[in-house]
Amino acid sequence: MITPDIHPSELKVFLNHVYEFKKGVRQMVLYTTNKKYEDFAVNRLKSQHIRFVIQPVDGERINLFFGKAECIEAIRLMVTRPLNMLTPEEDFILGAMLGYDICAQCKRYCDRKTRKRCTMKKQ
Repeated sequence: MITPDIHPSELKVFLNHVYEFKKGVRQMVLYTTNKKYEDFAVNRLKSQHIRFVIQPVDGERINLFFGKAECIEAIRLMVTRPLNMLTPEEDFILGAMLGYDICAQCKRYCDRKTRKRCTMKKQ
């Protein structure tokens, strides 16, 4: 059921992520969306018996993590603050869990770790 203020084209990516998860293409998904779609997304995930966690981003957006139970349990323990506040190690683990390119994650980790060291030296 789509409410009048929800446009199917705006939820196309979300619905595709759900489809890929159900088909086993993904183990976990991070979907950032406008809060106005939260009820629709939560109802869809609940109806499909998919575990999820919601993290507010700001006054208008949310991060919606969904996927396998063990992945979501790890997210509950690890993502306890805004994503930009994660340590380089937590950021690396999250990227790996989401299935991002591992070499790109390694480069990102090294860049963040180097930046952090440089910032600490300047203080």
